[in-house]
Amino acid sequence: MTIHDTHPFLDPESERDPVRRFRGRLGGAVTLWTSGSDHGRAGLTVSSLMVAGGEPARILALLDPDSDLTETLQRTRRAVVHLLGWRHRDLADAFAGVAPAPGGAFRLADFEAGDWGPRLVDAAGWAAVSLESEQAAGWSSLVSCVVDDVQLGEDMPPLVHRRGHYVRPTD
Repeated sequence: MTIHDTHPFLDPESERDPVRRFRGRLGGAVTLWTSGSDHGRAGLTVSSLMVAGGEPARILALLDPDSDLTETLQRTRRAVVHLLGWRHRDLADAFAGVAPAPGGAFRLADFEAGDWGPRLVDAAGWAAVSLESEQAAGWSSLVSCVVDDVQLGEDMPPLVHRRGHYVRPTD
């Protein structure tokens, strides 16, 4: 076995998508979106989003159009957007589909059923949202969701993803 100091399957620099690399250097707080019920629930890790204040407030996000979450959100028209912290990095990887989750990612943490979908019990905060609109944006689906409710829990540094890695909080 050889130990590499770089990712062994990384494309050569000349073949990497410059827009994807630009986006990766922005960094972003990692959220977990969940939707559905025991009869069909889905979740997805999302860091491409923004919150727009107003009456009503909205959350806009770029979702994978082929994901189970997008399909479930289209069907139910509701979701829960969770703020994640450092302790949630393995959960985030499982919902992103880059780490194993025997029995499914929902078995890796405690979730409560709710009117907008499964709610992560130990999230730093969460927003209940209703799907307002959806349109194609590049290779993603741009969703605009109305914020129906917000609950804030323990204030903790956010889980931040930058250039393909989580950034460890300094405080």
